[in-house]
Amino acid sequence: MTSVKSGSRTVGTDKNGSISTIGKSASGELMSTWSRAFTANSEWPDKDEFLDVIYWARQILGILIGIVWGVLPLKGFIALLLFAIVNAGLVYLYFSTFQNVDEEEYGGAWELTKEGFMTSFAGFLVTWIIIYSGLHHQ
Repeated sequence: MTSVKSGSRTVGTDKNGSISTIGKSASGELMSTWSRAFTANSEWPDKDEFLDVIYWARQILGILIGIVWGVLPLKGFIALLLFAIVNAGLVYLYFSTFQNVDEEEYGGAWELTKEGFMTSFAGFLVTWIIIYSGLHHQ
């Protein structure tokens, strides 16, 4: 990566020639976790910060899937299996393709894939049951 210092920001190009801002922004603060979460191939100097992004994204995803599964009259084992596949699949695609992180830094792909899964499952179940019962219960 080549970089050029410009005021309080460092602008650089990676091996693909993409231009990116490194380090501090114009206001002098580090790039926020929020903006890094939605920026492809972001650098994560603090591993716990990336794990927090995975955890909270998964919680939001669990609630959204619960709403969709409740509106669609999905029920039973198929709905539970679909939740696990969609939830784990989207999180895996996020960290392996969008963020392109080195999984071994975090203990392997399995550690990242299971981060926050059970609490996401609990949020999914509560949301799914409430929405399904409210819309489809006779």
